[in-house]
Amino acid sequence: MTHLSDRIFGLAVILVALVYIASAMQIQVSFLTDPVGSKAFPIGVASVAIICCIVMILRPDEEPEWPELWTVFSIIISVVLLIGYSYALKPLGFIIPTAIVSGALSFQISPKPKFAVLSGLGLSTGLFVLFKFVLDLGLIGFPKGWFV
Repeated sequence: MTHLSDRIFGLAVILVALVYIASAMQIQVSFLTDPVGSKAFPIGVASVAIICCIVMILRPDEEPEWPELWTVFSIIISVVLLIGYSYALKPLGFIIPTAIVSGALSFQISPKPKFAVLSGLGLSTGLFVLFKFVLDLGLIGFPKGWFV
């Protein structure tokens, strides 16, 4: 079975686009609305996606070389780290979660512990200075009450 990846992906996106069209059809529009309003735009986007996927199914590319299982596991670890990072920012401030996650991601790229720790500390401190003082964003560096 050759060219199966593009065909499976094309079918999956067609199903998502059909659900997108079905949900767009549920949008209530008033009598005096713009003809290319809230219903027509999502239907148009989904229609273009369906056309593109039909072309992908009929003329697929060569079968890709899929990554090793470790690479997939590494990507999953990265996604989990970034989700945890988004939840840790508010209670722990900017510097601690950024240092931990950037250090862990740096370790995944190049497994050198000393370099990963220095990268995490440097990135968190440098980004905090940039965002807080140069761009004047309202970041909290550390958890509230630590340096009161």
